[in-house]
Amino acid sequence: MVTSRDVAQLAGVSQMTVSRVLQGSDKVAAATRERVLAAMQEAGYRPHAAARTMRTRRTSTVGVVVADITNPFYPQLLEAVGQALEAACQRMVLWNAPDPGGSSALQALDEGTVDGLIFTTITEGSDQLADALQRGEPIVLLHRGLDSLDCDQVTTDNLTGGRAVADYLVATGHTRIGFLQGPELTSTARHRERGFRDRLAELGHPLAAELTGQGGFAHDLARSAMRELLAQDDPPTAVFCANDLTALGAVDGAVSMGRRVPEDVWVIGYDDIAMASWDSYDITTVRQPIAEMARAAVHLLLERVDDRSLPPRKEQFPSELVVRSSTARTEVR
Repeated sequence: MVTSRDVAQLAGVSQMTVSRVLQGSDKVAAATRERVLAAMQEAGYRPHAAARTMRTRRTSTVGVVVADITNPFYPQLLEAVGQALEAACQRMVLWNAPDPGGSSALQALDEGTVDGLIFTTITEGSDQLADALQRGEPIVLLHRGLDSLDCDQVTTDNLTGGRAVADYLVATGHTRIGFLQGPELTSTARHRERGFRDRLAELGHPLAAELTGQGGFAHDLARSAMRELLAQDDPPTAVFCANDLTALGAVDGAVSMGRRVPEDVWVIGYDDIAMASWDSYDITTVRQPIAEMARAAVHLLLERVDDRSLPPRKEQFPSELVVRSSTARTEVR
């Protein structure tokens, strides 16, 4: 049987270095980590999970919680998180929890089944999660944050993203501008709307109530809401959607009424999921740096697992407006 001592000898490092690689420690240089991993593969080394857990009191397993795996944004995010965890020699367990509080995931954390949790979706009022965070449990919020709690969070600057859309539409001559909202309890929807709404008002084109619909981060709801906006006597010439799935529904709603995008109405989304760039949609959107966010969340979580006394950290990444043909590829420079 191949042992960690054999791997250390093959890689030309100490056995302690091999142990640190197995634990996902950030005290190992990247080049050394790669050499150890290559030696493990060459030697066919398979660490004994149960023995390692008893020795280190760690499972090297991280739980990741989503609320709607059918939303195409989350598979992309999960892929990035999975890659970041694999690079840190960690395994991933997924919870697709209709309850964004993730009670079963929190139970697994209490039982020691996982070392920590990454929540990719959360809403205000998740009491169980709030209690766990206040106790300093190893939990990181990724993508969506909680305004009411001071905890480890990795988000993008949704306020600035919303403002950028407002600047772009007004600069390209639009004054009759619509908006399809997301769920009010989510931080992403609130911040995108606030940035968009406030900036339109600053530019002298406040968002009209009759041009606001509920997209709900759902294709069917957004499709219906878009049809209602376009059925008005004076419909919007451009519609900003709170996320890309909403934008896909908006495009389908417009097409179902015989309207052309972008000739009759512009559509803008948020997130830059893969489908947004497909030729049939080619949606202008606001991009989140998903891979960088995932790596940051995994790094914060593993640090929190090692030291629960660390002060809460918040990392916010910039967003980027990506112009495509759903807005006639008109760029403002």
